[in-house]
Amino acid sequence: MVELIMTMMIIGILAAVVAPRFFDNNVFQSRGFADQVRASLRYAQKVAIAQRRFVCAAFTNNSVTLTVGATAACGTNLQSPDGAAAYVIVAPSNVTFATQPANFNFNEFGRPSAAVSGVIDGSTIAVEAETGYVHQ
Repeated sequence: MVELIMTMMIIGILAAVVAPRFFDNNVFQSRGFADQVRASLRYAQKVAIAQRRFVCAAFTNNSVTLTVGATAACGTNLQSPDGAAAYVIVAPSNVTFATQPANFNFNEFGRPSAAVSGVIDGSTIAVEAETGYVHQ
């Protein structure tokens, strides 16, 4: 009987503390957006190297836009891998950058114009200055 009561108490505590976290998908959406931004910046670096062109990344509070050009003043929209005319990543409605990264570009060797970092709900996005390595 004591074991049954203890089991019910543990289940009750877990239900009160842990269950609400499973139903709040804001954490999952912000992590997904951060992963998508990191993957897109890696793609931008690879395109810069493959096409020997500049690829610019412009950030707003809740989106990232990638453009290409022959110089650091990129003007043409980068085509996304799925064939869309513009490569724009928009965050879900309740997700924004806590620390917005500065706009930058990758040169034809894949090096960024500056070291860049940003934060999305505790998930860091960093681009190394010399190598262009994009990581958390």
